[in-house]
Amino acid sequence: MAKLYFYYSAMNAGKTTTLLQSAYNYHECGMRTLILTPALDSRTHDGPSPGAARHPLPRAGEGTGAQPSAANHQVGVVASRIGLKANARRFGGDENLLVLVEGDIAAHGTLNCVFVDEAQFLSRAQVWQLSDVVDRLRVPVLAYGLRTDFRGELFEGSRYLLAWADELQEIKTICHSGSKATMVVRVDEQGRAVTDGPQVEIGGNERYVSVSRAEFKKISQGSGGIELQQAVLPLGEGR
Repeated sequence: MAKLYFYYSAMNAGKTTTLLQSAYNYHECGMRTLILTPALDSRTHDGPSPGAARHPLPRAGEGTGAQPSAANHQVGVVASRIGLKANARRFGGDENLLVLVEGDIAAHGTLNCVFVDEAQFLSRAQVWQLSDVVDRLRVPVLAYGLRTDFRGELFEGSRYLLAWADELQEIKTICHSGSKATMVVRVDEQGRAVTDGPQVEIGGNERYVSVSRAEFKKISQGSGGIELQQAVLPLGEGR
């Protein structure tokens, strides 16, 4: 039975990596998927990803023998920090996702799964539309996103996914304190918490750090800052 799934976490927990791995699993079984990404998420990566040759992922709306479902201006890129990436269908904040999926099916046939990256940026209406994709079209939807912003407040998309999804799953990550990270802080160049500003700030992911609730309280109250650690595992280096 088709379901609406919401996989949520703090920053840098591997949400997009998990999404791409799941999409690859469908593709490997000859099933067709559609990857959606919000147009305001401007993260793109030029050049081939390290795993592209060994693990080719389908383009948006692509399966065995299918053609891309979106015009060039609608094609975006979903990319993970470890180098995996795939083309995706970009959607606007006022776009009807049920209509979008119906159009994809009309153009390319049976669709086995819809993936949504950065699902926190969905509107309330779009979360309801995704539930219609599940209930009317019988297509499972897997949405991946942050739960809360740098102020500890729920994003709109996350709020309604938490309310309406059939299944919820937390993707865990770690705080610099060693505890489980459940919240996100936005920091300035000195590693001090930024508590004001717009909820959405595209780019500059290095300014966001995942922390435990206790560390969130301490840093937000000005009791210390965050020293950014190494961004890449030292794989292949000598001891």
